[in-house]
Amino acid sequence: MATFFKTIRKTVKYWYVPAIIGALFVVLGFYLFTVPLETYATLTALFSISFLVTGILETWFSIQNREELEGWGWHLISGLFSLAIGILLVTKPEISALTLPMFIGFSLLFRAFQGLGFAFELKNYGVSKWGNLAIASVLGILFSFVLIFNPTFTGMSLVVMTALTFIFVGFSGISMAFMLKKLKNLPQKITKELKDKIEDLREEYYEHLEDRKRD
Repeated sequence: MATFFKTIRKTVKYWYVPAIIGALFVVLGFYLFTVPLETYATLTALFSISFLVTGILETWFSIQNREELEGWGWHLISGLFSLAIGILLVTKPEISALTLPMFIGFSLLFRAFQGLGFAFELKNYGVSKWGNLAIASVLGILFSFVLIFNPTFTGMSLVVMTALTFIFVGFSGISMAFMLKKLKNLPQKITKELKDKIEDLREEYYEHLEDRKRD
């Protein structure tokens, strides 16, 4: 609800950035299907570059939209977390194939939860196809947990689990981007009178929250 009130007055900038990040993860996921398990640990450099690039992009995106998106702080945290993982993998290239999935899993898990929360927020104010984002995010969460706690689940190889996690989290990011595009176009379609009414509703909404805190 809060994101809607803020977005209704200003357009989202650079909505396509989450799509670029998502596409990068999807491409990386499909590439991993071609990688033998024996060479998994040697992919540390590839993972570190991916997390560094996506971390920089998302951090920049969050700062650019700090006035447009109520939840811009979550994008900032996600970007900084990805940057931290990327830097860790660069400085610790000796990380083993047993430890590497945990770092990857936790980073992608955070992104998946972020996508799920945004999906339900979209549902609250009637944006269609919010379920696509929710489904992709839930699958990303499930595979992230499996990757963290049991990478050999049901006999599936570590490489396959990592690939599927990247793919579903990537699709979640792409879906989020197109939802943000809808929000970008939304203020342009609303009359000034309706915007004023929504602004009044916004003030009432925050006053109600403050009253609940005092109670």
